[in-house]
Amino acid sequence: MHIHCRQDLLLNSINTVLKACSTKTTLPILECIFIQATNNKLILVGNNLELGIESTIKAEVIEEGFIALEAKIFSEIIRKMPGETVEISSNDNFMTSIISEKSKFQIAGQSGKDFPALPDVEKRNSCKLNQLLFKDMIRQTIFSVAQDETRPILTGEMLQIKNNSFNMVSVDGYRISYRKAYLSIENGEVEVVIPGKTLAEVSKILSTEEQDEVAIYFEDKHVLFDLGDSKVVSRLLEGEFLKYEQVFSSDYETKILLNKKNFLMSIERAALISREGKKNPIKIEIDGDKMIITSNTELGTSREELDVELEGKELVIAFNPRYLIDALKAIDDEEVYIHFISSLTPCIIRPKEGDEYKYLILPIRVNA
Repeated sequence: MHIHCRQDLLLNSINTVLKACSTKTTLPILECIFIQATNNKLILVGNNLELGIESTIKAEVIEEGFIALEAKIFSEIIRKMPGETVEISSNDNFMTSIISEKSKFQIAGQSGKDFPALPDVEKRNSCKLNQLLFKDMIRQTIFSVAQDETRPILTGEMLQIKNNSFNMVSVDGYRISYRKAYLSIENGEVEVVIPGKTLAEVSKILSTEEQDEVAIYFEDKHVLFDLGDSKVVSRLLEGEFLKYEQVFSSDYETKILLNKKNFLMSIERAALISREGKKNPIKIEIDGDKMIITSNTELGTSREELDVELEGKELVIAFNPRYLIDALKAIDDEEVYIHFISSLTPCIIRPKEGDEYKYLILPIRVNA
């Protein structure tokens, strides 16, 4: 193999596929980046058998071929190269030369034949959406993916295509995040659970340009995200996800409309007092057209007062402030509705208009 390519393009491609390279594994080949030179392009692949990422860049290919190079050292060498272009060549013994201006490295590689190929996902069941929209949808739901491995299915997000809507749902046992986008989708219904770690890595690759699209293809056990120059293949999680539709009740005894930013800042201030442990909730009292937020711990006390529009009964309820903060930070609207049934049942945060998101948060029982 013998190629010339731009250092900045190569480094960007390496950074993309590094997200799928193993750091601790019994298979040393998984700690490598697979590199293939063909048809005046360079294809880089990282694969940890759970997640695989492929990235393609333009290159001047003098001699076609492929090799596997240890990801960490290869990445560091390219990052620190002095010139705008890099020359890479390897011999029959997999010894690889990397040259840029007057800097030259020689590192040992491995046969690319031993590198596991990415799963082949047929491009049948698919949908397309704007990359920026998808990036936002991940940001607005990823925080409530379960970190506890005791229920593996909840360490992923459900991606559901139904009635021309593209839904993403995450659940961690204490809260549910729901985000919806309307798409014109020709195919039937899809319901899969994608690992949260996969979505977090995909989010880092997604573009913020308005015109860029991502195509998503589904199979029984894998999902493929095609971003053009990059492709991400991930296994799907198996098991039964929460039937979330049944949980988002439209009933309420108390409904308030408030300014999201003011509410968020008040909770963040109250959380300064309650931060030493999860056993210290913040208490919310809805009294007429006022919301009073209090925190009382060994550190001290805090009191906040907000104006709200109340419909229904007055209420006292308590929450882990972190759960409210996460949800409110994910919302871009200026005002939101919050629905309550009682002090012991979850609250639901909804948009003032439309139905593109819903956040359900369990309260904490406190002594009167």
